[in-house]
Amino acid sequence: MKAQVVYESMFGNTRDIAVAIADGLAAHVKTGVAEIGDFDSKSGEDVDLLVAGGPTHTFGLSWSRTRADAANRATMPVVSRGGGLREWLADLPESGTTRNAATFDTRVHVRGLPGSAARGAARRLRRRGYRLVVAPESFYVTGPTGPVADGELERARAWGDRLGRGLHDDFTTD
Repeated sequence: MKAQVVYESMFGNTRDIAVAIADGLAAHVKTGVAEIGDFDSKSGEDVDLLVAGGPTHTFGLSWSRTRADAANRATMPVVSRGGGLREWLADLPESGTTRNAATFDTRVHVRGLPGSAARGAARRLRRRGYRLVVAPESFYVTGPTGPVADGELERARAWGDRLGRGLHDDFTTD
């Protein structure tokens, strides 16, 4: 079994969450983690679980304009310098067989704030024939540039662990 975590990240917060999720998964299945610019969307055919995540920009997946705005706020080089998760998912081949997926995002925790990059990514994956094994998950940052809120890395690691245990349970035959 193999899982692949792919992420878009501007300031490093989503990358940190992705690495924590991969750590949790790795206790159960072989797991890779990559920034979307470093992982060809067409090369994941041998993956049993695709986990995709990105930051929530303007209530959903980032656009070139929102990424440019974020880059202008950055005090250091941004992590994802090319296209975003939206474009990466658009290039993802349709799944000929049922493939498993999960999505996550990072966002500022503001009560009642609508929108989620994870929900947008989930819709795009379903349209490509993927089966979402869990509901989209949000992890919180303290402000637009971060850092990751207290306890969120541990929560991300635990979420990855649950994903890995679920994969193992669903696909193991006695």
